[in-house]
Amino acid sequence: MLKNIITPDWASPPNVHALTTTRITQIEGQKGVSLAPFDAFNLATHVGDDAQAVAHNRALLREVVPSEPLWLNQTHGVAVYQSSTQTHCNGIPEADAVLVTEPNQVAVIMTADCLPVLFTTRQGTMVAGAHAGWRSLVNGVLENTVKAMCETGAQRSDILTWMGPAIGAAKFEIGAEVRTEFIQKGLALGIAEDSTRACFKQTLEQKAVQKYTSDIYALARQRLQLAGVLDAHISGGGLCTVSDAQKFYSYRRDGVTGRMASVIWFE
Repeated sequence: MLKNIITPDWASPPNVHALTTTRITQIEGQKGVSLAPFDAFNLATHVGDDAQAVAHNRALLREVVPSEPLWLNQTHGVAVYQSSTQTHCNGIPEADAVLVTEPNQVAVIMTADCLPVLFTTRQGTMVAGAHAGWRSLVNGVLENTVKAMCETGAQRSDILTWMGPAIGAAKFEIGAEVRTEFIQKGLALGIAEDSTRACFKQTLEQKAVQKYTSDIYALARQRLQLAGVLDAHISGGGLCTVSDAQKFYSYRRDGVTGRMASVIWFE
């Protein structure tokens, strides 16, 4: 029995399964054992949490997925790790997206404000996950994931996506240089400048210090559409990790904190 998880609200085929953990996830009545500031269901080994606590939490997660998740060393890049019949390599792959084409292999993306995006097809023959922090997003991690799926046989019109919990538009303050980078790289890709500008807001107070608030969900939707994903096939995008301290880890809010995991697999 699972409690306190996020279940994607998308029209995925019945053989596809996905969820996002929270800091208060319970599995078969058992809570996570990480202590503050990682309390309680932290799944990351790289944030300073006790290694045994993380191992315990991962073991709990393993009880509800069909195989050991394909953990990544996420570096805010755009590389896609592709797993087919190969087993997970001894070293942890350095990548910010993962594509799975074999049944019961589990793709996983860890986040604490960055945007997790899950992918499948209407046929349910492959799944993928991408870690779309602003650096990965502006440099094309979502487009690379769609490209990898298509190179493996997917049709763009069949790709379904779900955007999981991330920092909300009201909380994601960025500098003018980040906005400029999105605008310039968008223009190079053929995205209208006005379309990208609409993803950023600025108050009078922010104008004085050249800051903006950014809608990472809108920017991700823009890039998914650019990659050929139909707008009707883009779901999610209504949660804010910063605003809900009980449920979500947030690096922006807390600095030292744990990580949630978005996992997906198909039967």
